[in-house]
Amino acid sequence: MKKLVLFLSVYSLLTSSCSAQPDLDKTLKRLNDGSVPYINVEQVTGEDMVILDARQEEEYRVSRIPGAIWIGYKEFEKDKVLDAVPDKDTSLVVYCSIGVRSEKIGEKLKEAGFTDVYNLYGGIFEWKNRGKTVVDQQGEPTEKVHAYSRYWGRFLKNAQKVY
Repeated sequence: MKKLVLFLSVYSLLTSSCSAQPDLDKTLKRLNDGSVPYINVEQVTGEDMVILDARQEEEYRVSRIPGAIWIGYKEFEKDKVLDAVPDKDTSLVVYCSIGVRSEKIGEKLKEAGFTDVYNLYGGIFEWKNRGKTVVDQQGEPTEKVHAYSRYWGRFLKNAQKVY
């Protein structure tokens, strides 16, 4: 009987900790409709790609993917993107924290006539989780990433979270 109680206790502990792990795939499938194709971190080479940051300015000020241009989310204006990227056939990689806001901005870019738009799967969180560099306002590497909120920050594993 003691072995059964011990087994059930261990099993319960293990299954509850597994189910508490955030599941990025399920979250993105629930919140996105796939209107903008994903691109994985490993596929972003930087060659002939323009990287656009669709987070709030306060998030961008903490850190960003090197070379990223801030376009914002609530502040997004397609004319600012057109000024920075006049060729609508340029490959654009849009990111946010995990890839939800960036899909919405990607849709707006496609509506504006951009033809080669991608949503970075897992956003800057997945970028950092995969060991890629992020930089601060001075362009220096940093371990800090704005985690947006404690709820969303659960997806960020390999950085110093800033709120």
